[in-house]
Order: sequence, then C-alpha cells, then structure tokens
Amino acid sequence: MRKLDRQKIILQEINLHNRVLCTDLSLVMNVSDDTIRRDIKELAEAGKVLKIHGGAVGLSFASPFNIQYEVYAQEAKKKIAEKTFKLIRNNSIILTEGGTTILELAKMIPKTLKATFFTISPQVAITLSDFSNIEVITVGGKLMHNANLHVGSSVINQLAEIKADLCLLGANAFSVEGGLSDLDWEVVQVKKALIRSAKKVAVLAISEKLNTTQTIKICGVEEIDYLLTELPPESEILVPYHQAGLKFL
Repeated sequence: MRKLDRQKIILQEINLHNRVLCTDLSLVMNVSDDTIRRDIKELAEAGKVLKIHGGAVGLSFASPFNIQYEVYAQEAKKKIAEKTFKLIRNNSIILTEGGTTILELAKMIPKTLKATFFTISPQVAITLSDFSNIEVITVGGKLMHNANLHVGSSVINQLAEIKADLCLLGANAFSVEGGLSDLDWEVVQVKKALIRSAKKVAVLAISEKLNTTQTIKICGVEEIDYLLTELPPESEILVPYHQAGLKFL
C-alpha cells in the first residue's frame, strides 16, 4: 500500500474515531508499527494530526475551542444535537461526557430550556456556562490528556451518587454485535459509571461510526435506550438497530 493511501486511511480513522493506535492501524493495513509511526509523524509535522504516545488524535478533538480546526461532519452533528433536545425536558438532570458531537449540542442549548448538566468534560462545562438557564456541575478527577475528560476512581465514586434522568454519550464505535466500544480502559470505566447513573441512555453517533467496533466494550445495545444519528429513523442501515430494540428520533 502506498504511503499516501495509508495516510488517507489514518486521517479517515481519526475523523471517525477521534483517536487511533499504531497497533490497530498496522493490523488493518498489514504493515509494521514503525511504518504507521512514520506516517503519523509526517502527518503531525504537516499539522494534520496531533501525535500522542502509541498513536494520534484529531486536532479538533484535542483543541475544540480552536476555530481554525475544522470539526469533521459538523452539519451531521448539529442535526443529531437538534434531535437530542427532544429528549431533554425542563428541570431534568442530564449526564454528559465530551467529544465533538456533545460539544455541538452544548453550543446549541435552547434559551427556553432549564436543566442541570453534570459533565466529566471541562470543555463541555465551559461551553454550557454561557447559558444562564443551565446549571452546570463538573464531575472532577484526573484530567486525561488528549481526551480532555475527567477519569479515575474519584469520578466513578462521584457518579455513583447521582441519579440522572438521561445520559448522553458520544460514540467512537457502535454496532449491534459489539455494542458501544472505545480504545481507552480508563475512559471505558467512566462511561460505564455514567450509564449506571442514569435512568435512560442515548448514544449520539454519526452514521459512519455505526457497524464499527473498537478494542474495549463499554456496554451492549440492551443497555442503550436511544440511538440518535443524522439519518431518518427509517434508513436501511438502522434496521438492525430497530430489531435490537433501540428507539430513534
């Protein structure tokens, strides 16, 4: 496989999943880890990705407040945010994580909505703080670099004391067979705690992330109530998810 083709795949995977690992990419493309590391180094030097230990992350994911970095599939994420507001009632308690889709939602809060948001994302908290009608509570702990999320046992313990009406989760990968999955062990543990602390759970995912899986499973589809994508509910790609019992808007 040519270098340009490999780098195109790396950029596409980062756009979809925000973060990639050299070991996973080397298996997908049947090349050595060193080859992938060199490709990532070149992409980082060209200002297209941020190189991290063992892989890379997208620039808009690592620095979401930097307006020069384009958000991948931003219009689709705005559509998902608009749908999500139909689930949020006045005076409800909402749990959120971070990620570019959740940030788009945080930017679009209706001025008529009154709610309390608990979040493990400092960036989501700062964005929500612009809305005087929203009470914002950060669930703090160790800040995970390059994901900008609070993780660790203190976060999990705090979440255990909350009972929210709705949990909003972004998705790095989601499928009927594999459920919701991610790459990082600490992030997975906190997302499991978020799910346990809510009466209802909604996954917000652009359709390109459907039918994909990553290394560590967060939960099965049976633990998710709503799947919100930019697509109409009757779309063919969503049929297996309907059959699995998920609800759509």
